[in-house]
Parts: sequence; structure tokens; C-alpha cells
Amino acid sequence: MRIPVVRHDTRRRRARRRRAVWAGGELLVTVGVVLLLLVAHQLWWTNREARRGAERKVEALEREWGTGAPADPTGTAPAPEDPGDPPAARTTRQQPTARPAPPRWSQAYAILTIPRLHLRVPVAEGVGRQEVLDKGYAGHYPGTQQPGQAGNFALAGHRNTHGEPFRYLDRLADEDTVQVETRTAVYTYAVDQTLDRTSARDSGVIGSVPRSTGHPSRGYSEPGHYLTLTTCTPEYTSRYRLVVWAKLSSVRPR
Repeated sequence: MRIPVVRHDTRRRRARRRRAVWAGGELLVTVGVVLLLLVAHQLWWTNREARRGAERKVEALEREWGTGAPADPTGTAPAPEDPGDPPAARTTRQQPTARPAPPRWSQAYAILTIPRLHLRVPVAEGVGRQEVLDKGYAGHYPGTQQPGQAGNFALAGHRNTHGEPFRYLDRLADEDTVQVETRTAVYTYAVDQTLDRTSARDSGVIGSVPRSTGHPSRGYSEPGHYLTLTTCTPEYTSRYRLVVWAKLSSVRPR
């Protein structure tokens, strides 16, 4: 009977393989835990922190406006009657005061309220991620109009993570109301159209007369007082944009 001989180099190779398998398993577990923590950070922690920060900023703006101390930086004090104003807006307009300078970059200067979505968040100048959107704010597209002004007041917001204020934007229906508050007035818009998906490069949706360049049948053909809300779609991607348009229906001085 022949007895097999196990060489020392064979034992060493087997031991090295076992150590390699063990190390690979530990590495996979570590990577899995790290990925799980990253997902938890993005989906829970960033939402928690951004929402708390946005709520504090809304409260700060309300306190500031209550004292009447600082001037409204938006240039949105009720303006003189404009022949193109909707009737509801004309009935509430007052004579203008001196128009202040536009808001500074990343400055929060208004409050956006959407009753159907139970949403109330600050509006800040600009659409930078770190300075504005990642704080859970709605960001005002530079170059578009301010609340209540003739033209298009256009806003962007995250749909997922960092407070995700526009997560349920697709739930808005025609005639739902959207309010924008400044220190001097409350502007109410009525939802009029929704564009479920368009290219992220479709700049026409935030034009002064908003109209999609990729979907020319969607949007408007005449000047007016518009509000545009944009966010990413589908959820957890940034490939396309979801767009909601609304028209100014009333202006109420504060």
C-alpha cells in the first residue's frame, strides 16, 4: 500500500489560499458595510440635516419679516399696474417703492409653500448644489424673473436626498396652488401644465415665455406671469427633468 506524501510546499500553498479567501471575504464585508453607510448617509442623514436647516431658515425669515427691519432684497414689492397683469393681480397692486438690489448669490429671501405636498421651504438665489440645493432649499435660476414680476420666476430643487423638497412634484395637478412669500407680499400661482420628462438641456422651459424646445407643443406662446418648478426624473437619476408650470392668480400684500 502506497502512502501519499504531503509536501511542505503543498501545505504552504493551501494555507496561502485559505488566507487569501479569508482576506477577500473580509474585504467584501468591509466594502458592503461602507456602501451601506454611504447609502444611509445619502438617503437618511442628508435629508434629516437639510430639512432641519430649511425649517430653521423659514423660521428665521418669518421672524425677520415680522420685525420689518431688513428691506426685501428681491425687488418684488408690489409694482404698478401692468396692462398684461391678470385681473386678480391688478386688484391688489400698490404704488412701488424704490427697487432694492437683487438678492446675493445663495441668499435665502423668500418662502415657497405648496399645500398639496405639505411643503414649506426657503427660496435662495442660484442653483448651486453645495450653496443652495444641498441645503434643502429651492434655488432661483439666475436671469429669470422674481416673484410676481412679468415673465418667468423659475426654481429648481432636489427630488432625492438633501431634503428632497421636490420629491413629489409629479403629484401636482391643474389648479393646485403654489405660494411664494416675500417680506412685502404673498404671490399665489395656480398650476397650469406639467411636462413629465424633457432633456436636462431644455433651457426653453425656464424662458421668459416658457416653452419646451424638445416638446414644442408644451408651454406657452404669450407673455404672462409664470412660475416654473423643475427637478430631476426618474427618481434617483439626473438624466431628465420634470417641469411644472403655474400662472400668477393673486397678489396679497403682507
